[in-house]
Amino acid sequence: MQKIISTFLACITICFAAIAGNPDRQGEAGAYELLMNPWARSGALNSLNASCVGGIEAMFVNVAGISRITNWELGFGQTKWLQPSGITINTLGFAVKMGKNGTLGLSLMNLNFGDIKVTTTNSPEGTGALYSPSFSNIGIGYSHTFGNKVSVGVLFRGISEAIQDLDAFGFSIDAGIQYVTGPQDNFKFGISLRNTGGPMSFSGDGLSTQLNSPENTAITYDVRLSHFELPSQLHIGISYDFISSDEFTITPILNFTSNSFGRDELGAGFECKFAQYFALRGSYKQEIGAPFRLFNWSTSALNNDDANVSAHNGLAFGASIAVPLSKKSESKLSIDYGYKLSNPFNGTHQIGARLSF
Repeated sequence: MQKIISTFLACITICFAAIAGNPDRQGEAGAYELLMNPWARSGALNSLNASCVGGIEAMFVNVAGISRITNWELGFGQTKWLQPSGITINTLGFAVKMGKNGTLGLSLMNLNFGDIKVTTTNSPEGTGALYSPSFSNIGIGYSHTFGNKVSVGVLFRGISEAIQDLDAFGFSIDAGIQYVTGPQDNFKFGISLRNTGGPMSFSGDGLSTQLNSPENTAITYDVRLSHFELPSQLHIGISYDFISSDEFTITPILNFTSNSFGRDELGAGFECKFAQYFALRGSYKQEIGAPFRLFNWSTSALNNDDANVSAHNGLAFGASIAVPLSKKSESKLSIDYGYKLSNPFNGTHQIGARLSF
C-alpha cells in the first residue's frame, strides 16, 4: 500500500516539474475544451475541489474521487459558455461500484458551436453555405479505495475534433489520488494530473489545394500541419469539513493549479451543506502574475493588462437542491446550478441534474 502511494507521488512530482506553469507558451496548445469544466457543482468552485470532488464530476477534476458514491450515479449537464458566444457544452456521466472498493466511470462531452458561415477569399462575407464543428471526447475511468482512507484513480480519454473537411483524434490520460483523515474524515487532500498524452494534428481533404506548376499544369499539393500538444494540468488541493451538526457542514477549500501552457493559478472556495438536501458554493480563482480583479465583470474592450488573462479569472458561485426518492434509502435527485463571471462576455451559466442510488 505505502509503496503504491509513494510510487504515485513520485510520478506526480516528476510530471509537476515537467509541466510547471509557463505563460510564454500560452495559446500554443490545442484541445482546450479539455479545460472547459462542463459540470455545475465543480464549475461553481472553479474546479478547485481536487481534494473533495466525488462521483461523476470527479472524472473532470480528480478521477480518484469517482469512488465517493454509494452504489451508482447518473447525471447530465449543460453549459452556456461565455454568453452570448453561442457555445453550448453537453455532458453525460455514469459511475457504478465494482466490488467492495472499486468504481468504474464513463463520461461523454460534446461542444456545439452552432452554424458557422463558409467563407472564401472570393466570398469573404459567406458563400451561403453553413458548417458546424464537432468537438467531443469520451473518458473511461477507474478508482480504487484502500482502507477507506486513500483513493487512487486513472482515466483514459479519446479526443475528437472535426470541422468541414479536417479532423484530428488523440488520447490522454488522467491520474489522481485523494487522502482522507481526521476524527470524522474531515481533512481531505488531493492531487490530480490531467490531460497528459501525445501530440495531435489535423488531416483531411481540406489540406489539399490545386496550383499551377511552372509548366502551367494543375498539380495537387498537400499542406503539412504542425502537431499541437495537449493542455496538461496539475491540481493540488486541501479541504476541511467543519461539522457543526447533522444539519450543517461548511467546507473551506484551497487549491493550486499548474498549467503547462499558461499561468499557474491559486484559488479558494467554500461549500455549505444544509441537511444534505441543499448546498451553496462560492469560489475565487486568481492567475499568478495576472492583475487582481475581485469582480471580473464584462467590459467592452480589453486593456493591455487583460490581454493574456483567461476569461474566467475571478468569482464563481452556485447552489444545489436534492430531493429524496425514498424515505428508506439515500437515493435522491439533485438539481445543480453554477455561474462564473467572465471578462469579456457575460459569464458562463451551468445547470445539471443527477440521480444517486
